[in-house]
Amino acid sequence: ATIIQLAISRSREYLADASGAKIIHNSLGLASALEKLEAGAKNHPMRNANQATAHMFIVSPLRGGGLVKFFSTHPSVSERTKRLRAMNF
Repeated sequence: ATIIQLAISRSREYLADASGAKIIHNSLGLASALEKLEAGAKNHPMRNANQATAHMFIVSPLRGGGLVKFFSTHPSVSERTKRLRAMNF
């Protein structure tokens, strides 16, 4: 059940990105904004971030690979921006 819930959460992120790009008619601008948010999160990491609140952030405050990545509620920013750049708005 947890794996299905996480997959649904990640697919909602992709849907939210696509909807936002359609609203502003600029998928490249949205991709650029996501990259800037990720850079900011890397430069100023949250010390008290936890799995319980990670879903409330635009860019996941959790870092790491392995199980952290597998159980993440967010798809990677690189995958999100790749999909946005392919939309051609």
